[in-house]
Amino acid sequence: MNFKYSKEDDILMIELNNKPIDYAEQSGDLIVHFSLKREAVLIEVLEASKFLKQASKILPQEVKDKVLQSV
Repeated sequence: MNFKYSKEDDILMIELNNKPIDYAEQSGDLIVHFSLKREAVLIEVLEASKFLKQASKILPQEVKDKVLQSV
């Protein structure tokens, strides 16, 4: 799992695996990209700074250390 944050666009990208992406679905500020077998491949969090401020209250410390350091 890889995390990338674009400060300019305020988007957090969570790469779950490196399978080819077939399509994406959006719900609010989340875009999930799926493989042909409907496996989640990539998650994009739009307006990530707002999301991370709220999520930091419930995220495990391991995730906070890895993700929040790039914000």
